[in-house]
Amino acid sequence: MMRLQRIWKRVWYRERELWSINLFAIAWVVVFAYIPMYGIIYSFFNYFPGKKLSDSEFVGLKYYIEFFSLPDVWLILRNTLVISGLNLTLGFVAPIILALLINEIRMVNFKRVIQTVSYLPHFVSWIVVASIIFTMLGNEGIVNEVLMKLGWIQEPLHIIGEGKYFWGLLTFSNIWKGIGWSSIIYIAAIAGIDQELYQAGAVDGLGRFGMAWHITLPGVRPTVLLLFILGVGSLLNAGFEQQLLLGSPTTREYHEVIDTYVYRYGIQLGRYSFATAVGFMSSILGLALVLLTNKLSKKLTDMSII
Repeated sequence: MMRLQRIWKRVWYRERELWSINLFAIAWVVVFAYIPMYGIIYSFFNYFPGKKLSDSEFVGLKYYIEFFSLPDVWLILRNTLVISGLNLTLGFVAPIILALLINEIRMVNFKRVIQTVSYLPHFVSWIVVASIIFTMLGNEGIVNEVLMKLGWIQEPLHIIGEGKYFWGLLTFSNIWKGIGWSSIIYIAAIAGIDQELYQAGAVDGLGRFGMAWHITLPGVRPTVLLLFILGVGSLLNAGFEQQLLLGSPTTREYHEVIDTYVYRYGIQLGRYSFATAVGFMSSILGLALVLLTNKLSKKLTDMSII
């Protein structure tokens, strides 16, 4: 024990500047990420606000079992996995493609304009995005009005109110809103690639597509794998604001996910223990998926985050 303490003291003294710089970040994580984990205990009690936890009935795994006993549980899980899967495939690949395209732009001023324009939607709230979508695609929206004036349709298309369009609409909205912001890290990774590799590629006769395929993509592969592994952990987190704002009773069969269900039937009805249980269960499953994906990545590509 004494030897371990001496080792920690030496490490602390040698890296004291680094620890000092990260002190506030560590404090933020402890206060807002670790201390609130105490609330997990409420999922094992029949808790009501204003009542002491010691006076609440211990129910064990009741609320965990209750979630899987719900009549809509498979519908909720299907929507969650489908929406998350679309975001993890199409939504994950889109920023990589954008970063590659931006990297190929040689005009510096035009490149900056494209980057700025692609970043802007990230700073727009989902309330504004939902308003734009309703204005554009509503029954009396601009799209329907233009199509009817052109004679392509005889009556308005119910794009927002039709459940079969909801997954595509939501995926497109997520990509539009996040593609620019998500591409920043890939652009930074591309900037770190040794330029001599491109010069050697030009000597070997590689064109711009060949350089992107054989030099740029392999150069950012560690970054792509890292973000993909972390993204798998959010597979049960399909979003909340989007579904709540764009969804309607007619699209519930397609938009209801775990988070919105917990909000409606947990938080709004005062069933905080049930909401806590479902949230904790989603976190545990997300962690398990991250560890499994990390293990597979290490086995197949010899790359992992731990």
